[in-house]
Amino acid sequence: MILQNDLILRAARGEKTERTPVWLMRQAGRVLPEYREVRAKMGGFIELVKTPEFAAEVTIQPVDILGVDAAIIFSDILVIPEAMGLPYTMVEARGPWFEKTVKTEADINKLRIADGENDLSYVCDAIRLTKTALAGRVPLIGFAGAPWTLLAYMVEGSGSKTFSRAKKFLYTEPRLAHMLLEKITESTIHYLKAQVKAGADMLQIFDSWAGILSPAQYREFALPYIADICNALHGVVPITVFAKDAFFVREDLGKLKCNTIGLDWTMDVAESRALIGNEKTLQGNADPCLLYADFDTIKSETEKMLRAFGPSKHIANLGHGLYPDLEKEKVKFFVDTIKQFRF
Repeated sequence: MILQNDLILRAARGEKTERTPVWLMRQAGRVLPEYREVRAKMGGFIELVKTPEFAAEVTIQPVDILGVDAAIIFSDILVIPEAMGLPYTMVEARGPWFEKTVKTEADINKLRIADGENDLSYVCDAIRLTKTALAGRVPLIGFAGAPWTLLAYMVEGSGSKTFSRAKKFLYTEPRLAHMLLEKITESTIHYLKAQVKAGADMLQIFDSWAGILSPAQYREFALPYIADICNALHGVVPITVFAKDAFFVREDLGKLKCNTIGLDWTMDVAESRALIGNEKTLQGNADPCLLYADFDTIKSETEKMLRAFGPSKHIANLGHGLYPDLEKEKVKFFVDTIKQFRF
């Protein structure tokens, strides 16, 4: 199927675009009343993720309501640990929680390598349904969590400000950490290949907890595994790597076999471009809190961001996901400001 709007794919490949494309992390979510209506029909977040018809519906909502240039499949990064044999629950207002965590070599040996098409068929089904319903209007982005971020949850058992248990594991059991990371990486490669087979036009790897590691630890326990994933998917579809707070390894990220590097709002655009190089497309990097401001401030700051990135090799986005209490009208205004801007 020929895409009617392929701006984001062309930008990722470094091709010239008529304007800067835009999508938003967490664009399908609580910022939209329409999402909350669908969510109310379900038992909870995980039930919504595992029901392809509803997952497809909320994936498409931001395309219809906000006018973004891409949809991103509604799912969760923690579907991989669950598919490997480590189930989780989502506790309201607290986040994910694992009853069992990884502590020993025996725990790692019990985990299986996830098969993307079978173990995660509900995500693949949601992708197929979404592609049919989008009918070529915009591309569909698939995604997965980066291996280190998934290990952090699997060892810690929940979200954390410090992830001290997970970091302790790296220091005290480095051999086991690498064993677990290898299993997660292999599972993730299978999963992302299955997403592409189901119809994903583009992929993003989320390393949400990159910034809590030291540069040395990141280079040992995170980068090589992201590199393995990029190498396995290289040339199949465009790939974006978003490593939150990883300002200290931007030069290393620039060497990955991916198309796009996501920047958070703490990363200066000119400095990032100098460190990453001119080959990669950059994505980002407005502070989500900007969208609490008045309309004039949103417009001026957004245009300032666009000028900093320049007219090519940029995909506009936030430096992290939308916050649930943001006003839908201001989110749409941010998107519209980007779509109307011309150099």
